[in-house]
Amino acid sequence: MQAQWVSQKGYGASMSQISIQHELRFADVVQKYPDVPRLIALKIDAQRRGVHYTANALEHVDESRDQMRGMCLFGSRDAALANVPESLILRDGTTILTDQTPLEKDPYLVDWSGDGFVLRGGGDAFEEEVDLWPRPSYYGKRTSRGTPMEFVMTARPQRLNVCVSSFCHFWTEKKGCQFCDIVENLKQQKAEWGVPTYLHPEDVEETLREALRERGRFTNICLTAGSDMHGEALFGQEVDRYVEILQSIGNVFEPRKFPSQLIGSAFSEDQLVWLWEETGLTSYTSDIEVLNERLFNWICPGKAKWVGYPEWKRRLIAAVDIFGRGNVGTGIVGGVELAKPHGFSTEDEALDATLDEAEDFALHGVTTVYVVWIPRPGSTFRDQSSPSLEYYVRLAKGLHDLRVKYALRVDFDDYRRCGNHPDSDLSRLLD
Repeated sequence: MQAQWVSQKGYGASMSQISIQHELRFADVVQKYPDVPRLIALKIDAQRRGVHYTANALEHVDESRDQMRGMCLFGSRDAALANVPESLILRDGTTILTDQTPLEKDPYLVDWSGDGFVLRGGGDAFEEEVDLWPRPSYYGKRTSRGTPMEFVMTARPQRLNVCVSSFCHFWTEKKGCQFCDIVENLKQQKAEWGVPTYLHPEDVEETLREALRERGRFTNICLTAGSDMHGEALFGQEVDRYVEILQSIGNVFEPRKFPSQLIGSAFSEDQLVWLWEETGLTSYTSDIEVLNERLFNWICPGKAKWVGYPEWKRRLIAAVDIFGRGNVGTGIVGGVELAKPHGFSTEDEALDATLDEAEDFALHGVTTVYVVWIPRPGSTFRDQSSPSLEYYVRLAKGLHDLRVKYALRVDFDDYRRCGNHPDSDLSRLLD
Protein backbone atom coordinates (compact mmCIF):
# COMPACT_ATOMS: atom_id res chain seq x y z
CA MET A 1 0.00 0.00 0.00
CA GLN A 2 1.41 3.36 -1.00
CA ALA A 3 1.02 6.67 0.74
CA GLN A 4 1.96 10.22 -0.08
CA TRP A 5 3.01 13.29 1.83
CA VAL A 6 0.16 15.78 1.78
CA SER A 7 0.27 19.41 2.86
CA GLN A 8 -2.53 20.29 5.28
CA LYS A 9 -3.64 23.75 4.22
CA GLY A 10 -5.01 26.26 6.67
CA TYR A 11 -8.32 28.04 6.11
CA GLY A 12 -7.25 31.55 7.07
CA ALA A 13 -6.04 34.04 4.49
CA SER A 14 -2.74 34.40 6.34
CA MET A 15 -1.95 30.70 6.58
CA SER A 16 -1.23 28.79 3.40
CA GLN A 17 0.29 25.77 5.14
CA ILE A 18 0.26 24.98 8.83
CA SER A 19 1.54 21.39 9.06
CA ILE A 20 2.82 18.41 7.15
CA GLN A 21 1.76 14.91 8.02
CA HIS A 22 1.85 11.44 6.56
CA GLU A 23 -1.59 10.93 5.06
CA LEU A 24 -3.05 8.19 2.92
CA ARG A 25 -4.41 9.04 -0.50
CA PHE A 26 -8.10 8.57 -1.23
CA ALA A 27 -7.49 5.33 -3.14
CA ASP A 28 -5.40 3.93 -0.30
CA VAL A 29 -8.08 4.72 2.30
CA VAL A 30 -10.73 3.00 0.20
CA GLN A 31 -8.49 -0.06 -0.16
CA LYS A 32 -7.70 -0.14 3.56
CA TYR A 33 -11.38 0.06 4.65
CA PRO A 34 -13.31 -2.08 2.14
CA ASP A 35 -16.39 -2.28 4.40
CA VAL A 36 -16.93 1.49 3.99
CA PRO A 37 -18.35 2.08 0.48
CA ARG A 38 -16.16 4.12 -1.83
CA LEU A 39 -18.89 6.70 -2.46
CA ILE A 40 -19.28 7.35 1.28
CA ALA A 41 -15.53 7.94 1.49
CA LEU A 42 -15.85 10.28 -1.50
CA LYS A 43 -18.64 12.18 0.24
CA ILE A 44 -16.45 12.62 3.32
CA ASP A 45 -13.49 13.82 1.30
CA ALA A 46 -15.59 16.27 -0.70
CA GLN A 47 -16.97 17.73 2.53
CA ARG A 48 -13.51 17.81 4.09
CA ARG A 49 -11.81 19.54 1.15
CA GLY A 50 -14.78 21.48 -0.22
CA VAL A 51 -15.77 21.86 -3.87
CA HIS A 52 -15.36 24.50 -6.53
CA TYR A 53 -17.74 24.89 -9.48
CA THR A 54 -15.87 25.64 -12.68
CA ALA A 55 -17.08 28.30 -15.11
CA ASN A 56 -17.87 25.49 -17.56
CA ALA A 57 -20.09 23.78 -15.00
CA LEU A 58 -21.93 26.97 -14.08
CA GLU A 59 -22.75 27.58 -17.76
CA HIS A 60 -24.76 24.34 -17.73
CA VAL A 61 -26.70 25.00 -14.53
CA ASP A 62 -30.43 25.52 -15.09
CA GLU A 63 -31.78 27.66 -12.24
CA SER A 64 -35.36 26.75 -13.13
CA ARG A 65 -34.53 23.08 -12.52
CA ASP A 66 -31.51 23.01 -10.20
CA GLN A 67 -31.62 24.07 -6.55
CA MET A 68 -29.31 27.02 -5.98
CA ARG A 69 -27.53 27.89 -2.79
CA GLY A 70 -29.85 29.72 -0.42
CA MET A 71 -30.46 30.58 3.20
CA CYS A 72 -28.35 28.49 5.56
CA LEU A 73 -27.63 28.52 9.28
CA PHE A 74 -23.87 28.44 8.69
CA GLY A 75 -21.58 30.12 6.18
CA SER A 76 -19.31 28.66 3.53
CA ARG A 77 -15.58 28.53 2.90
CA ASP A 78 -15.72 31.17 0.19
CA ALA A 79 -17.05 33.70 2.76
CA ALA A 80 -19.52 34.86 0.10
CA LEU A 81 -23.13 34.27 -0.92
CA ALA A 82 -22.23 33.08 -4.40
CA ASN A 83 -24.97 31.94 -6.78
CA VAL A 84 -23.91 28.31 -7.14
CA PRO A 85 -25.82 25.02 -6.90
CA GLU A 86 -26.88 23.98 -3.40
CA SER A 87 -25.25 20.54 -3.39
CA LEU A 88 -24.62 17.25 -5.17
CA ILE A 89 -26.07 13.76 -5.51
CA LEU A 90 -23.82 10.79 -6.27
CA ARG A 91 -24.93 7.95 -8.52
CA ASP A 92 -26.01 5.76 -5.59
CA GLY A 93 -28.27 8.51 -4.20
CA THR A 94 -25.77 9.72 -1.59
CA THR A 95 -26.12 13.45 -1.02
CA ILE A 96 -23.17 15.75 -0.42
CA LEU A 97 -23.71 19.05 1.37
CA THR A 98 -20.92 20.97 -0.33
CA ASP A 99 -19.09 24.17 0.47
CA GLN A 100 -18.04 26.45 -2.38
CA THR A 101 -14.29 26.71 -1.78
CA PRO A 102 -11.59 28.92 -3.33
CA LEU A 103 -9.21 27.13 -5.69
CA GLU A 104 -6.18 27.87 -3.52
CA LYS A 105 -7.65 25.59 -0.83
CA ASP A 106 -7.29 22.54 -3.13
CA PRO A 107 -10.97 21.54 -3.35
CA TYR A 108 -12.66 18.99 -5.57
CA LEU A 109 -13.83 20.45 -8.88
CA VAL A 110 -17.39 20.22 -10.19
CA ASP A 111 -17.07 20.39 -13.97
CA TRP A 112 -19.09 19.64 -17.12
CA SER A 113 -17.95 16.64 -19.15
CA GLY A 114 -20.15 17.11 -22.22
CA ASP A 115 -22.72 14.57 -21.03
CA GLY A 116 -23.24 15.79 -17.49
CA PHE A 117 -21.65 17.07 -14.31
CA VAL A 118 -18.59 15.34 -12.86
CA LEU A 119 -16.71 15.61 -9.59
CA ARG A 120 -12.96 15.65 -10.22
CA GLY A 121 -10.53 14.66 -7.52
CA GLY A 122 -7.48 16.69 -8.37
CA GLY A 123 -4.28 14.82 -7.58
CA ASP A 124 -6.06 11.47 -7.31
CA ALA A 125 -6.92 11.85 -11.01
CA PHE A 126 -10.42 10.36 -11.03
CA GLU A 127 -13.85 11.69 -11.73
CA GLU A 128 -17.32 10.66 -10.63
CA GLU A 129 -20.62 11.43 -12.31
CA VAL A 130 -22.78 13.65 -10.13
CA ASP A 131 -26.11 15.41 -10.37
CA LEU A 132 -27.43 18.60 -8.80
CA TRP A 133 -30.22 18.77 -6.26
CA PRO A 134 -33.61 19.34 -7.95
CA ARG A 135 -35.24 22.69 -7.25
CA PRO A 136 -38.40 22.38 -5.12
CA SER A 137 -41.58 23.64 -6.73
CA TYR A 138 -42.29 26.11 -3.90
CA TYR A 139 -39.01 27.98 -4.35
CA GLY A 140 -39.57 31.42 -5.86
CA LYS A 141 -43.00 31.81 -4.23
CA ARG A 142 -43.94 34.11 -1.33
CA THR A 143 -46.19 33.79 1.67
CA SER A 144 -49.19 36.11 2.17
CA ARG A 145 -46.93 38.18 4.42
CA GLY A 146 -44.49 38.62 1.53
CA THR A 147 -41.73 36.36 2.87
CA PRO A 148 -39.87 34.30 0.23
CA MET A 149 -40.78 30.69 0.97
CA GLU A 150 -37.20 29.51 0.50
CA PHE A 151 -36.31 31.71 3.50
CA VAL A 152 -38.96 29.92 5.59
CA MET A 153 -38.12 26.34 4.67
CA THR A 154 -35.07 25.11 2.85
CA ALA A 155 -35.11 21.75 1.13
CA ARG A 156 -32.90 18.74 0.97
CA PRO A 157 -33.80 16.00 -1.48
CA GLN A 158 -36.23 14.39 1.00
CA ARG A 159 -36.41 16.78 3.97
CA LEU A 160 -37.71 20.24 4.83
CA ASN A 161 -35.57 22.35 7.15
CA VAL A 162 -37.11 25.07 9.31
CA CYS A 163 -34.62 27.49 10.86
CA VAL A 164 -36.80 28.95 13.60
CA SER A 165 -34.13 31.47 14.59
CA SER A 166 -30.81 32.27 12.93
CA PHE A 167 -29.27 33.91 16.00
CA CYS A 168 -27.38 32.25 18.87
CA HIS A 169 -27.43 34.20 22.13
CA PHE A 170 -24.21 32.63 23.38
CA TRP A 171 -22.52 35.08 21.03
CA THR A 172 -23.87 38.09 22.93
CA GLU A 173 -21.51 37.10 25.75
CA LYS A 174 -18.70 36.26 23.33
CA LYS A 175 -19.11 32.61 24.27
CA GLY A 176 -20.12 31.11 20.93
CA CYS A 177 -18.71 27.72 19.96
CA GLN A 178 -15.28 28.28 18.44
CA PHE A 179 -15.97 26.30 15.25
CA CYS A 180 -19.25 28.18 14.59
CA ASP A 181 -20.03 31.19 12.39
CA ILE A 182 -23.82 31.36 12.82
CA VAL A 183 -24.00 35.04 13.80
CA GLU A 184 -21.52 36.28 11.21
CA ASN A 185 -23.43 34.34 8.56
CA LEU A 186 -26.77 35.78 9.72
CA LYS A 187 -25.42 39.33 9.46
CA GLN A 188 -24.30 38.70 5.89
CA GLN A 189 -27.56 37.02 4.84
CA LYS A 190 -29.68 39.77 6.40
CA ALA A 191 -27.65 42.48 4.69
CA GLU A 192 -27.48 40.91 1.22
CA TRP A 193 -30.70 38.87 1.02
CA GLY A 194 -33.00 40.12 3.76
CA VAL A 195 -33.18 36.76 5.55
CA PRO A 196 -35.36 37.09 8.70
CA THR A 197 -33.86 36.47 12.14
CA TYR A 198 -37.04 34.78 13.43
CA LEU A 199 -39.80 32.96 11.58
CA HIS A 200 -43.51 33.73 11.79
CA PRO A 201 -45.76 30.68 12.37
CA GLU A 202 -48.18 31.75 9.60
CA ASP A 203 -45.31 31.80 7.10
CA VAL A 204 -44.28 28.31 8.19
CA GLU A 205 -47.76 26.84 7.79
CA GLU A 206 -48.31 28.43 4.38
CA THR A 207 -44.92 27.32 3.10
CA LEU A 208 -45.42 23.77 4.31
CA ARG A 209 -48.80 23.50 2.60
CA GLU A 210 -47.24 24.70 -0.63
CA ALA A 211 -44.22 22.38 -0.33
CA LEU A 212 -46.44 19.33 0.19
CA ARG A 213 -48.13 19.95 -3.14
CA GLU A 214 -45.03 18.29 -4.58
CA ARG A 215 -46.40 14.94 -3.60
CA GLY A 216 -44.07 12.16 -2.43
CA ARG A 217 -40.92 14.23 -2.24
CA PHE A 218 -40.54 15.11 1.44
CA THR A 219 -40.53 12.55 4.25
CA ASN A 220 -39.45 14.56 7.30
CA ILE A 221 -39.38 18.05 8.83
CA CYS A 222 -36.39 19.28 10.84
CA LEU A 223 -36.47 22.35 13.09
CA THR A 224 -33.42 24.06 14.50
CA ALA A 225 -32.21 27.43 15.80
CA GLY A 226 -29.48 29.10 17.74
CA SER A 227 -29.55 28.76 21.52
CA ASP A 228 -31.52 31.28 23.60
CA MET A 229 -30.92 31.17 27.34
CA HIS A 230 -33.71 33.65 28.18
CA GLY A 231 -37.10 32.94 29.77
CA GLU A 232 -38.52 32.08 33.17
CA ALA A 233 -36.50 28.88 32.97
CA LEU A 234 -33.25 28.38 31.08
CA PHE A 235 -34.00 28.15 27.32
CA GLY A 236 -37.63 29.07 28.02
CA GLN A 237 -37.96 31.46 25.08
CA GLU A 238 -36.32 28.98 22.73
CA VAL A 239 -38.79 26.26 23.71
CA ASP A 240 -41.72 28.70 23.38
CA ARG A 241 -40.74 29.42 19.77
CA TYR A 242 -40.42 25.74 18.94
CA VAL A 243 -43.84 24.94 20.42
CA GLU A 244 -45.45 27.79 18.48
CA ILE A 245 -43.87 26.74 15.17
CA LEU A 246 -44.52 23.02 15.72
CA GLN A 247 -48.18 23.73 16.44
CA SER A 248 -48.47 25.70 13.20
CA ILE A 249 -46.94 22.72 11.38
CA GLY A 250 -49.39 20.41 13.15
CA ASN A 251 -52.29 22.33 11.58
CA VAL A 252 -51.28 20.81 8.23
CA PHE A 253 -51.45 17.16 9.33
CA GLU A 254 -54.37 15.00 10.45
CA PRO A 255 -52.38 12.64 12.72
CA ARG A 256 -51.29 14.26 15.96
CA LYS A 257 -47.70 13.11 15.41
CA PHE A 258 -45.74 13.67 12.19
CA PRO A 259 -42.19 12.66 11.13
CA SER A 260 -40.06 15.38 12.66
CA GLN A 261 -36.82 16.25 14.37
CA LEU A 262 -35.94 19.15 16.64
CA ILE A 263 -32.27 20.07 17.01
CA GLY A 264 -32.21 22.36 20.03
CA SER A 265 -30.46 23.17 23.26
CA ALA A 266 -30.29 20.85 26.26
CA PHE A 267 -33.84 21.26 27.53
CA SER A 268 -35.06 20.19 30.95
CA GLU A 269 -37.36 17.21 31.39
CA ASP A 270 -40.36 19.52 31.97
CA GLN A 271 -39.63 21.34 28.70
CA LEU A 272 -39.22 18.08 26.81
CA VAL A 273 -42.50 16.71 28.18
CA TRP A 274 -44.22 19.92 27.08
CA LEU A 275 -42.80 19.55 23.57
CA TRP A 276 -43.88 15.91 23.43
CA GLU A 277 -47.39 16.47 24.76
CA GLU A 278 -48.27 19.75 23.04
CA THR A 279 -46.81 19.19 19.55
CA GLY A 280 -46.42 16.52 16.90
CA LEU A 281 -42.67 16.22 17.43
CA THR A 282 -41.32 12.66 17.21
CA SER A 283 -37.55 12.97 17.76
CA TYR A 284 -35.19 15.21 19.71
CA THR A 285 -31.53 16.02 19.13
CA SER A 286 -29.24 18.22 21.18
CA ASP A 287 -25.72 18.63 19.88
CA ILE A 288 -23.01 18.27 22.50
CA GLU A 289 -20.45 19.06 19.74
CA VAL A 290 -17.41 17.29 21.22
CA LEU A 291 -17.32 14.16 23.38
CA ASN A 292 -14.86 15.25 26.04
CA GLU A 293 -15.58 17.50 29.02
CA ARG A 294 -12.23 19.28 28.97
CA LEU A 295 -12.52 20.11 25.28
CA PHE A 296 -16.21 20.96 25.64
CA ASN A 297 -15.31 23.62 28.21
CA TRP A 298 -12.76 25.14 25.82
CA ILE A 299 -14.58 24.81 22.49
CA CYS A 300 -18.15 25.48 23.68
CA PRO A 301 -17.81 28.10 26.44
CA GLY A 302 -21.47 29.19 26.30
CA LYS A 303 -22.77 25.65 26.60
CA ALA A 304 -20.25 25.00 29.36
CA LYS A 305 -21.30 28.09 31.34
CA TRP A 306 -25.06 27.68 31.11
CA VAL A 307 -25.40 23.89 31.29
CA GLY A 308 -22.06 22.11 31.50
CA TYR A 309 -20.96 18.82 29.99
CA PRO A 310 -22.26 16.41 32.67
CA GLU A 311 -25.69 18.06 32.75
CA TRP A 312 -25.93 18.28 28.94
CA LYS A 313 -25.23 14.58 28.80
CA ARG A 314 -27.68 13.79 31.61
CA ARG A 315 -30.48 15.73 29.90
CA LEU A 316 -29.95 13.85 26.66
CA ILE A 317 -30.17 10.52 28.44
CA ALA A 318 -33.27 11.66 30.34
CA ALA A 319 -34.93 12.54 27.01
CA VAL A 320 -34.99 8.83 26.11
CA ASP A 321 -37.70 8.25 28.72
CA ILE A 322 -39.85 10.83 26.92
CA PHE A 323 -39.18 10.28 23.21
CA GLY A 324 -38.15 6.63 23.33
CA ARG A 325 -34.98 4.70 22.65
CA GLY A 326 -33.59 5.48 19.20
CA ASN A 327 -35.53 8.76 18.94
CA VAL A 328 -32.96 10.85 20.82
CA GLY A 329 -29.65 11.89 19.33
CA THR A 330 -26.67 14.12 19.73
CA GLY A 331 -24.33 15.53 17.14
CA ILE A 332 -20.63 16.19 17.20
CA VAL A 333 -18.39 18.25 14.93
CA GLY A 334 -16.10 15.42 13.93
CA GLY A 335 -12.45 16.39 14.00
CA VAL A 336 -12.75 19.43 16.23
CA GLU A 337 -11.44 17.27 19.05
CA LEU A 338 -8.04 17.60 17.32
CA ALA A 339 -8.11 21.41 17.21
CA LYS A 340 -4.96 23.22 18.33
CA PRO A 341 -3.60 23.88 20.87
CA HIS A 342 -5.70 21.96 23.41
CA GLY A 343 -7.10 19.10 21.34
CA PHE A 344 -5.91 15.51 21.33
CA SER A 345 -2.38 15.10 20.05
CA THR A 346 -3.04 12.08 17.83
CA GLU A 347 -5.92 10.82 15.73
CA ASP A 348 -5.84 7.44 17.50
CA GLU A 349 -6.22 9.08 20.88
CA ALA A 350 -9.05 11.30 19.64
CA LEU A 351 -10.91 8.39 18.07
CA ASP A 352 -10.67 6.17 21.14
CA ALA A 353 -11.91 8.90 23.48
CA THR A 354 -14.77 9.91 21.17
CA LEU A 355 -16.03 6.38 20.61
CA ASP A 356 -15.82 5.56 24.32
CA GLU A 357 -18.18 8.44 25.13
CA ALA A 358 -20.41 7.66 22.15
CA GLU A 359 -20.74 4.09 23.45
CA ASP A 360 -21.87 5.36 26.83
CA PHE A 361 -24.56 7.39 25.07
CA ALA A 362 -25.57 4.36 22.97
CA LEU A 363 -25.82 2.22 26.08
CA HIS A 364 -28.47 4.65 27.35
CA GLY A 365 -30.39 4.79 24.05
CA VAL A 366 -28.91 7.98 22.59
CA THR A 367 -27.43 7.84 19.10
CA THR A 368 -24.44 9.96 18.05
CA VAL A 369 -23.81 11.30 14.55
CA TYR A 370 -21.06 13.55 13.24
CA VAL A 371 -20.60 16.27 10.67
CA VAL A 372 -17.25 16.91 9.03
CA TRP A 373 -15.51 19.84 10.69
CA ILE A 374 -15.08 22.73 8.28
CA PRO A 375 -12.87 25.57 9.58
CA ARG A 376 -15.08 28.39 8.32
CA PRO A 377 -13.77 31.94 7.70
CA GLY A 378 -16.26 33.45 10.16
CA SER A 379 -15.30 31.16 13.05
CA THR A 380 -12.62 31.44 15.72
CA PHE A 381 -11.06 28.23 14.36
CA ARG A 382 -10.82 29.65 10.82
CA ASP A 383 -7.03 29.13 10.60
CA GLN A 384 -7.06 25.47 11.62
CA SER A 385 -7.07 22.24 9.59
CA SER A 386 -9.43 19.31 9.81
CA PRO A 387 -7.94 15.81 10.24
CA SER A 388 -7.29 13.17 7.62
CA LEU A 389 -9.79 11.34 5.45
CA GLU A 390 -8.76 8.10 7.17
CA TYR A 391 -9.76 9.55 10.53
CA TYR A 392 -13.23 10.43 9.28
CA VAL A 393 -13.72 7.01 7.69
CA ARG A 394 -12.75 5.33 10.97
CA LEU A 395 -15.08 7.65 12.91
CA ALA A 396 -17.98 6.89 10.56
CA LYS A 397 -17.42 3.17 10.87
CA GLY A 398 -17.05 3.38 14.64
CA LEU A 399 -20.29 5.27 15.22
CA HIS A 400 -22.18 3.01 12.81
CA ASP A 401 -20.85 -0.10 14.55
CA LEU A 402 -22.11 1.25 17.89
CA ARG A 403 -25.62 1.65 16.51
CA VAL A 404 -25.49 -1.91 15.23
CA LYS A 405 -24.20 -3.20 18.57
CA TYR A 406 -26.92 -1.46 20.59
CA ALA A 407 -29.72 -1.85 18.00
CA LEU A 408 -30.27 1.90 17.71
CA ARG A 409 -32.20 3.40 14.82
CA VAL A 410 -31.23 6.68 13.25
CA ASP A 411 -34.31 7.11 11.06
CA PHE A 412 -34.65 10.83 11.76
CA ASP A 413 -31.03 11.50 10.71
CA ASP A 414 -30.36 8.88 8.06
CA TYR A 415 -29.16 9.19 4.47
CA ARG A 416 -32.69 9.81 3.18
CA ARG A 417 -33.73 12.54 5.58
CA CYS A 418 -30.53 14.39 6.40
CA GLY A 419 -27.61 13.45 4.21
CA ASN A 420 -25.04 15.38 6.24
CA HIS A 421 -23.71 12.53 8.41
CA PRO A 422 -21.32 10.02 6.81
CA ASP A 423 -21.83 7.58 9.68
CA SER A 424 -25.61 7.49 9.32
CA ASP A 425 -25.21 7.03 5.56
CA LEU A 426 -23.88 3.60 6.45
CA SER A 427 -27.32 2.67 7.80
CA ARG A 428 -28.35 1.82 4.25
CA LEU A 429 -26.13 -1.26 4.57
CA LEU A 430 -28.69 -2.61 7.05
CA ASP A 431 -31.77 -2.04 4.87
